Amino acid sequence: MTAIRFTLNGTATEARSPPAARLTQALREEFGLTGTKVGCDAGDCGACTVLLDGEPVCACLTAVGQVEGARVETIEGLGRTSEVTKQLQDSFLAHGAAQCGICTPGMLVAATHLLERTPNPTEAEAMDAIGGVLCRCTGYRKIVAAVCAAGSPVAAEEAPAVGQAVGARLRRVDGRRKVEGTDIFGADEVPAGCLLLRVVRSPFHRARFRFGDLDGFVKAHPGIHRVLTATDVPGVNCYGVIPPFADQPVFAGEEARFRGEAVAAVIGESPAVEALDLATFPVAWEELPPLTAIHAALAEGAPLIHPGRPQNILTRGRVARGDVEAALAQAELVVESRFETGFVEHAYIEPEAGFARRVGDRIEVQVSTQAPYNHREDIARLLGIPQDAVRIIPTAVGGGFGSKLDMSVQPFVAVAAWVLRRPVRMVWSRNESMMVSTKRHPARMRSRIGAARDGRLVAIDFEGDFNTGAYSSWGPTVANRVPVHASGPYYVPHYRAQTRAIHTNLVPAGAFRGFGVPQLTLAQEQLMDELAEKLAMDPLEFRILNALRPDQPTATGQVLGAGCGIRQCLEALRPHWRKRRAAVERFNAENAAGVLRRGVGVAGMWYGCGNTSLPNPSTMRVGLKADGRIALHQGAVDIGQGSNTVIAQILADALGAPVGCIDLLPPDTDITPDAGKTSASRQTFVSGKAAELAGRQLRAEILRLANAGQGARLSFAEGRVTVREGDHERVLWLESLPLDARGYVLSAEATFDPPTTPLDADGQGVPYAVYGFGAHLAEVEVDLDLGTTRLIHLLAAHDVGRAVNPMLIEGQIEGGVAQGLGMALMEEFIPGRGENLHDYLIPSAGDMPEIAFALIEDAAPAGPFGAKGIGEQALIPTAPAIFNAIYHATGVRLRRAPATPDRLRTAIQELRR
Repeated sequence: MTAIRFTLNGTATEARSPPAARLTQALREEFGLTGTKVGCDAGDCGACTVLLDGEPVCACLTAVGQVEGARVETIEGLGRTSEVTKQLQDSFLAHGAAQCGICTPGMLVAATHLLERTPNPTEAEAMDAIGGVLCRCTGYRKIVAAVCAAGSPVAAEEAPAVGQAVGARLRRVDGRRKVEGTDIFGADEVPAGCLLLRVVRSPFHRARFRFGDLDGFVKAHPGIHRVLTATDVPGVNCYGVIPPFADQPVFAGEEARFRGEAVAAVIGESPAVEALDLATFPVAWEELPPLTAIHAALAEGAPLIHPGRPQNILTRGRVARGDVEAALAQAELVVESRFETGFVEHAYIEPEAGFARRVGDRIEVQVSTQAPYNHREDIARLLGIPQDAVRIIPTAVGGGFGSKLDMSVQPFVAVAAWVLRRPVRMVWSRNESMMVSTKRHPARMRSRIGAARDGRLVAIDFEGDFNTGAYSSWGPTVANRVPVHASGPYYVPHYRAQTRAIHTNLVPAGAFRGFGVPQLTLAQEQLMDELAEKLAMDPLEFRILNALRPDQPTATGQVLGAGCGIRQCLEALRPHWRKRRAAVERFNAENAAGVLRRGVGVAGMWYGCGNTSLPNPSTMRVGLKADGRIALHQGAVDIGQGSNTVIAQILADALGAPVGCIDLLPPDTDITPDAGKTSASRQTFVSGKAAELAGRQLRAEILRLANAGQGARLSFAEGRVTVREGDHERVLWLESLPLDARGYVLSAEATFDPPTTPLDADGQGVPYAVYGFGAHLAEVEVDLDLGTTRLIHLLAAHDVGRAVNPMLIEGQIEGGVAQGLGMALMEEFIPGRGENLHDYLIPSAGDMPEIAFALIEDAAPAGPFGAKGIGEQALIPTAPAIFNAIYHATGVRLRRAPATPDRLRTAIQELRR
């Protein structure tokens, strides 16, 4: 094969890859330049952007043969040689423009091309330059700000003073790896001698199947080592994120329950597996009538998807308080309506990937995951081995948002590596990821809300059915969380909320940033606006009137006390609300003859941090090393939200040490204690509190050793700790002190489990120790003829308890707004259609509006330094605020999301008739 000669990052080289191979494949596998990421292999996401003769191109669409005699530059090379790229990297860190980091190399390469030609770009030019690179985490605003500011010198980062880390806009402690492209994601590392695995999947929503000659298939394809099916799973062929509801097999046995379900795996040498046409795999299919809608699954006589689950109901949820029927009958005003939402795809830029290897009688799985300890339990069960024989090593996670709580490649590579005694890797294609990864639950909801003439809420009656697909995943969590939250952040004396999670023959629905609360909020907050209109009340003032007070009980009877900041959030919107409502009324009057109309809407939210009425512990371990540095065994997986940084800040202040002396030991089930899964906005609150407790314990041990009081100040230096108390000073020479069993001079470990109680049959109790609150104000512009909606401004007010790192909180809010915008206006996944990032639209840089913030700090006593979570909260009020703004602009009230142009245009035309 003729070598392809070209210049790579300034050095003349030769590629031995086939000329028709993708440039991404050559860069990553032949040259080891994994900073060029692969998100779609279709030119849709831009994560693989490189410079080809100085111009940005998608390396996934560039053949190796096309670079003959050309100059190729990747993030690794530009980071070494380009002053522009170095400035951009510093600016990205200073602005918090990198979150998970999977899109960051592509963003930096695209921005480098812009700045080399336009050193001081406008915001529009920056948006245009990065417009071909998708990001699912940041909301783009900080990226654009970083690009526009890159030409200005970035001030050197000043470490916060000891005791002042909490509240500081500290750069990410792991940020440098992200901007250099050196973070290791699921597909970035391949052990020597590793085999490749591909799965054979059902092409039908429901089908029986039988295999042909599998041994003959292996023999007929050199390089293929083995085919695995359900009979090859060593242990129990069943797993699930909630053990009592576990129902998903690694491989289906006789019937596939959804399109994309795995029935077999082919394992072999990479070239042989990559070249394999799975259409030739010996399996015969018998398509069966599927249940693809909630009403069909509930119909009398419908076949049961899972025996033992009557009516295809996975589980139910219920919260009831007072006498709802009597209160609604006596209410002076009642509004009622039905709402629907569809599947929503997570669309993280990193497809699922990882590898497994057998080490003696143990299995090691290195994978992109949000829940390493949960997956350790499942892998042990699948293999029939003890849990301590399983090691899960999380990689960097290129976006998760809930879906990477479920296992993806893990069961396949673990079983294959165990059986074959060879390392085995698997990387899902974008099509595969979108076909079978979990989605946001489609919802079918009905709600009645009653109020007194003075505007006070008297009763809510809510019912919701949630399509959980073929397997349970997080269906039970959604069914139980939604009834708690359907009251919204308001006081409602009479309340009833009932939910069902329903099985269908569709892709499983799971966790997606809010566990059902975004869907219910879209319904309830529109009805709040309808009530306010009937009462002739201002929508914001109506919400302020009904906002839950610290001394009032929630729908579950819980009295929150301190940390109930919804009223402050709503009041923070007041001056902006009045100003913008007046401005849009002027705009609409001035443009009455035109087709553009503007509107302003508002929505409130609340969200319980952590598991619902279940144990939710996290454990943190810290150790004082002989060199004077602090080891933090931090098992909370950072998926871009910033837990690596935030937990270090909390630990530093609890211990009384500078952040700079903390060394992070990232999640690894062999070396870090169980910090629980990264979900439900729990890591800052729960793991942060565990870190605070561990830091205080270690501080107490140091003070005890120095015979000093609590008020003493600590100074950490090479090989020593200096303890100062008043005029007294004592130096602890660490190298002369004995080491404990873990090799530390002193160590501490602490566990925090939020104080909750089980809910009774009526859902009464304490489901969460802490709630986050928020309210969004959205301004939109609607084209009445086209039905298009543009979000032009959003103000987000959130009660975060204590802003541990305001820069990271802002980034989470901007990212949440982007996903809420997508849910409101463009995103709806239809199984079997649009399983790519070209047809399934997510917001790009040009879709994002100006976003302003109001951070409320109503400290939660249970939280670390008063802090709460923010991840889920940031998304929840965006879509209903947009829908309320659309109504304000057009008079059209949409009952189904998203508000696509065809739906909105049809509704506008019907209103005109």
